[in-house]
Amino acid sequence: ELIQGLQEDLAREYQAIIQYVIYSQVLDGPQYMDIANELEIHAHEELDHAIALAKQLDYFGAYPTEKPNKVEIPEDAEGMLWADLRAEDNTVAAYRQRIRQAQDIGEYALAEILQEITKQEQDHQIELAAALGVVADPRSRKESGPKS
Repeated sequence: ELIQGLQEDLAREYQAIIQYVIYSQVLDGPQYMDIANELEIHAHEELDHAIALAKQLDYFGAYPTEKPNKVEIPEDAEGMLWADLRAEDNTVAAYRQRIRQAQDIGEYALAEILQEITKQEQDHQIELAAALGVVADPRSRKESGPKS
């Protein structure tokens, strides 16, 4: 169950890399320049997360997946930011579950790695939410933004 979850996490990281690379380059207009630059940084961080997950999967004897989750390609800038925020919300929730799973079976080093990744993912949530003018915590957000 933990291995399958890590594979799903890796697929989400691939999705995030692709979305952040695309969105960081196609967002235009002065109101989006700061967040576009931030998305480039996010892409690099997501790659670091993917590598860390692949190392952990290899440690457990599993071959890392090569398939990303479905990439959302909204046509407008706000839709892109909402797609990223939804993806980060899902990612943080999944990592919280994965941390509990790792701790439950005594894999404390893995739990620590996942906690560090989760901290960065929460920073991504905060930055995206700020760009959209919403609260970062999905539990307090009633609006999930436009769907692609």
